[in-house]
Amino acid sequence: MAKKDPTDLSVEEKLKTLYQLQTTLSAIDEERALRGELPLEVQDLEDEIAGLNTRVEKIKNDIADFQNAVTQKKGEIQEAQASVERYKKQLDDVKNNREYDTLSKEIEFQTLEIELCNKKIREANTKVEEKNADLKRTEALIKDRSQALEEKRSELEEILDETRAEEERLKEKAKELEVKIEPRLLTSFKRIRKNARNGLGIVYVQRDACGGCFNKIPPQRQLDIKMHKKIIVCEYCGRILIDSELAGVKAEKPVEEKPKRKRVIRKRTTKKDEDTDFVPEEKLS
Repeated sequence: MAKKDPTDLSVEEKLKTLYQLQTTLSAIDEERALRGELPLEVQDLEDEIAGLNTRVEKIKNDIADFQNAVTQKKGEIQEAQASVERYKKQLDDVKNNREYDTLSKEIEFQTLEIELCNKKIREANTKVEEKNADLKRTEALIKDRSQALEEKRSELEEILDETRAEEERLKEKAKELEVKIEPRLLTSFKRIRKNARNGLGIVYVQRDACGGCFNKIPPQRQLDIKMHKKIIVCEYCGRILIDSELAGVKAEKPVEEKPKRKRVIRKRTTKKDEDTDFVPEEKLS
């Protein structure tokens, strides 16, 4: 038997299929809700660990830069010391005061260079110590976060194992139902569902009100919904509306309020009233 084209379906059939799809998607949402905040927590931990690993790489690069600077400064010290030794030897062969002053200034300059290089080396070594301490703290934090991540992943995997089969079955059912709905209506339904806080794109009328936003629906509009002649949406929230019978839900009868019994207030008679009400038989005759 050939499959019925979605556009050939009656409005009643379209609404019924759409409500079945909504029920299936809501069931999928409930399955996912069982996971709670775990997926987000796992993602946050993964992002944090990735950030910490980037930080570790930066610290290591900084340490390498400082160590290279120390090596460079040590090389400069060796060159300066060699220059000092050479200038000191030349002092023995000076012929005038001018040459002596020049060599003395060079020796002084190279000595200052050596002192400056030693200062830079001490600063770089201090920085290396600080970076190494920071590296240890960061690596310890990564270890702690990795352990927490493994626990969260394990917990999430357990929940996924429990819900995976049911979720896959519901997804297959949803795909089968989507094929039966015309594309334009399906697109509109998905858009409404996406914008709705509770994920409901189609709701049934409950106690003369919209099942999504709970605003009152006029009697004439309720009658139009029950007629199934056209697709009607809530004028307040935009959700598609169907009647409870089509949704397979028993309509709740409104509870009739019993009329309140009027309390009878008896007038208290006073002694004066009793005296007034008593009329002697003589006077009556």
